[in-house]
Amino acid sequence: MIMLCPGQGAQHVGMGQAWADYSADAKTVFHRAGEVLDLDLAKLCFEGPEDQLNRTDIAQAAIYTTSVACYRALAGDVDVVATAGLSLGEFTALHLAGAFDFESGLRLVRLRGQAMQDAADASSGSMVALIGADEQQANELCDRAREDGILVPANFNCPGQIVISGSVEACDRAVIVAGEMGLRATALTVAGAFHSPLMQPAADRLARALDDVDWQLPSVKVLSNVTAGPHEDSIDSIKQRLVDQLTSPVRWSESMSWALANLTGEFVELAPGKVLSGLMRRIDRKTKVTNHANPPVEAAS
Repeated sequence: MIMLCPGQGAQHVGMGQAWADYSADAKTVFHRAGEVLDLDLAKLCFEGPEDQLNRTDIAQAAIYTTSVACYRALAGDVDVVATAGLSLGEFTALHLAGAFDFESGLRLVRLRGQAMQDAADASSGSMVALIGADEQQANELCDRAREDGILVPANFNCPGQIVISGSVEACDRAVIVAGEMGLRATALTVAGAFHSPLMQPAADRLARALDDVDWQLPSVKVLSNVTAGPHEDSIDSIKQRLVDQLTSPVRWSESMSWALANLTGEFVELAPGKVLSGLMRRIDRKTKVTNHANPPVEAAS
């Protein structure tokens, strides 16, 4: 199986509760996360409030924990040949491949979320979704709207769906320029300009934290958001790619195209949500992704 791990934006109140009720292993993951973070993460996931769960410094730890809990509940039924995760989900993917233990990954994603939130608070950034654009058009749009600000492609999610990121003024100009280019553009409600140079302070903090982790080479292929291909067999390279990811575009569409061309196996999406299943329908409609947002009905009944 090729295990797909969701990123920020997949969070929702109630996530993971069905898995914790279904599996003692999943429940243990939530309990352990609470101990490590000294935070009732299970309650935030299961009950909210939504505004707290959506905070970058909470959401990333919550999604990572929910995905691992789902995987632990499924572990006896899966034979993993490769893993991939969207942005934050790359940390989940690396953990599932044995690169670091659950606790180390949890501390990393909590710090990553806090660092990204701090970088967002210290800058004036935003993001804009483009519908119907290709990479060349996205780059042209950024060049035309950037002026003296920052504006770069941030997410290549699937064909025709690209997100750009940068300073608020440049993003505002991008919406106008997009209309002139015949593209649909929607300003997003986000904490900051993620996957842009405005996240460099967060990247610097993450780099230091990555050096404190006990690493192992992954046991299966793990796809990199930065290169859209497998990580190299080098821990230093993996760490550098994770740092680069915070200021570079997420090439999810290309990653899935690489997986379709080079890997054999069923695609499985871990909880929470169904974002990655939806993106795959736009990337390759013929490829089915088995979603595990909730346990199988027959097993849970």
